[in-house]
Amino acid sequence: MSAIALLGAQWGDEGKGKATDLLGDRVDYVVRYQGGNNAGHTVVIGDQKYALHLLPSGILSPNVIPVIGNGVVIDPAVLLEEIKGLNERGIDTSKLKISTNAHLITPYHRTIDKVSERFLGKSKIGTTGRGIGPAYADKINRIGIRVQDLFDPSILRQKIEGALKDKNQILIKVFNRKGVEVDEVLNEYLGYAELLRPFVTDTSLLLNKALDAGKNILLEGSQGTLLDVDHGTYPFVTSSNPTAGGACTGSGIGPTRITRVIGIIKAYTTRVGSGPFPTELFDEDGEKLRTIGGEIGVTTGRARRCGWYDALIARYAVRVNGLTDFFLTKLDVLTGWEKIPVCVGYEIEGKRVDELPASQSDFHHAKPIYEYLPGWSEDISGAKRFEDLPENARGYVKYLEEISGAPISAIGVGPGRDQTIVIRDFI
Repeated sequence: MSAIALLGAQWGDEGKGKATDLLGDRVDYVVRYQGGNNAGHTVVIGDQKYALHLLPSGILSPNVIPVIGNGVVIDPAVLLEEIKGLNERGIDTSKLKISTNAHLITPYHRTIDKVSERFLGKSKIGTTGRGIGPAYADKINRIGIRVQDLFDPSILRQKIEGALKDKNQILIKVFNRKGVEVDEVLNEYLGYAELLRPFVTDTSLLLNKALDAGKNILLEGSQGTLLDVDHGTYPFVTSSNPTAGGACTGSGIGPTRITRVIGIIKAYTTRVGSGPFPTELFDEDGEKLRTIGGEIGVTTGRARRCGWYDALIARYAVRVNGLTDFFLTKLDVLTGWEKIPVCVGYEIEGKRVDELPASQSDFHHAKPIYEYLPGWSEDISGAKRFEDLPENARGYVKYLEEISGAPISAIGVGPGRDQTIVIRDFI
């Protein structure tokens, strides 16, 4: 029996799909536990590339049962379209399980998300405009719509009517927009009920019974630690908890059943959207990282902001998640630099700090302090063992491990399924 949490240790986009796929054939369940279709995982199998937004990466492994947990917010139209797209490519999605307690994103959530961002102007958060934040807000305000409500038309109508009493006032009087019709939303969402019914179950019960039976479960987070609504660079965060605690609340699995917590971390750093980013590059090196690394958001299509590796962020991720391992991705992208900077501290108002500052104002004004490591020019994309890497690449990995607070147990040297060096196995 093993429950493993796998999550992003930076601002997301670290390559979690690749890591999940590596473990996919050796686990029985892969569980998405938070977020919505504001995130994307890219998995490359052979010459086929799959971009997943709501479905767990385990959907691509034929022997795995993929689960969407109660902590996820689901846009039914997007989910059904994603299922259809995979079916058309020969991927079997019939084993998918969806929590009866997961909340739904509605058209009014998407509308409010978009108009709110425009209204904020220069102060905008940088959301994807897909309604995730407003859906989570309704969940916390106890006016949300859950998957189970699709199967009770009377309850569904009551909930939509209740939500739109306030939402339409805001849309009409604040944003000068047209109100949303109750029947329009009701009819659309009742139409999803029978399409989703075969997948819906009590996923908490399902997963705990699986653990009791000795099965292996992988809990897959979206976004990353610094986008956590509690522990991230607030307010430039997502609306849920990608951190390890969210794996418990978003799946219905207790914390004592999680045996390993793996942090996915890039060999450099990226983020999408607004907010502080101490090692961000605005020069040729930043553009080079973006180009070689293919740093375009899977979901948004936005170019990612790029910067050097930040050890303070890594240590923070270890602390708030209780990380037992790192999976270092995209090491191959750094091939070709004569020297590679690594951020080992910040200068804030003339003083050096070695841990992530608790004050958001301090973090905004943090200036990186770098150590410079020798680079390498050899192609590492075919390396199968740690010993196959050039001396300077090995030195870079060892240095990151030394200053980051947890062992680096696997290394990605390319996007392909077979382009991973495993130093210490995860199962």
